[in-house]
Amino acid sequence: MTVLVADEMNFDALRASVDKACGLMRVMANADRLMLLCQLSQGEKSVGELEDALNIRQPTLSQQLTVLREAELVSTRREGKNIIYCISSQSALAVMQVLSQHICYATTRS
Repeated sequence: MTVLVADEMNFDALRASVDKACGLMRVMANADRLMLLCQLSQGEKSVGELEDALNIRQPTLSQQLTVLREAELVSTRREGKNIIYCISSQSALAVMQVLSQHICYATTRS
């Protein structure tokens, strides 16, 4: 009976971890948000830098950055009139480090 209880506890912990991972992947499964995270995986960027680098216009950019902020994947700080973004989730950063090698910047390598 003790083994069953331990297995149930392990299952509950696994289920919680899997649910959290699914939430992370759901937020990341959007082309604009993934491009933003690709840029931010290289270091913090201002809204203007993100807009210029990705050619995402302001309304869409703001909307997608809000989703990333609300999911606690990115955080902000103010520098004068600029809002600076960076990846704040260690899980998102780990995923982006792998994706950066295979997807984000794969086209720049031969």
